[in-house]
Amino acid sequence: MVNPAAANPHRGEVSLLLDGALHVLRPTFGALVAAEEELGALFALVERASGGELKLGEMVALFWHCLAHPSDKSREAFAEAVTREGLAACAPALRGLLTQVLKGGG
Repeated sequence: MVNPAAANPHRGEVSLLLDGALHVLRPTFGALVAAEEELGALFALVERASGGELKLGEMVALFWHCLAHPSDKSREAFAEAVTREGLAACAPALRGLLTQVLKGGG
């Protein structure tokens, strides 16, 4: 049986663990359009990330828009949880989302 809280890589989902809670990030068309409306072109976002120029707020915004299930936290509290977890801990989720943006699938 599949854990409903676990990310399904066949759908392009990635997991993000914050404050001991697992969050599933799903880069749907709607989520990516919402992120793009806030952050600008996704290809430019990927280029900034690959060049080490992605800002913390941009990463949080991408994560926020890709949350598969609404968070019980405010966006500000979610951002603080990302900050507490640290960039190194969030990097795999970011890499997974950016890979989906570039390659598609899921």
